[in-house]
Amino acid sequence: MIILWLIAGISLAASIAALVWVRRMARRLEELSQLYWGLRYQQGELRAHIQATGAPAKPDEPPTPGRGPAEAFVPLSSVRR
Repeated sequence: MIILWLIAGISLAASIAALVWVRRMARRLEELSQLYWGLRYQQGELRAHIQATGAPAKPDEPPTPGRGPAEAFVPLSSVRR
C-alpha cells in the first residue's frame, strides 16, 4: 500500500513540475510572439517610409578581391601513406 502512495506522490510532483514548466514556456512563447509582430510592424513602417521618400536603392558594391585561402584543397587520392 505504501508503494502505491509513493507512486501517486511522485506522479503528482511530476505533473505539478510539468504544469509549471508548460506555463513558463507559454509565457515565453507569448513574449516571443509579441516581439515578432512588433518587428514585423516596424519593418512595414520602415518599408513604407522608404517608398514614400523615394530614397534610391544603393547599388551592390562589387566584392573586394581578397587573399585566397591559406590552405588549398588536397584530394585524398593524392595523399600517400
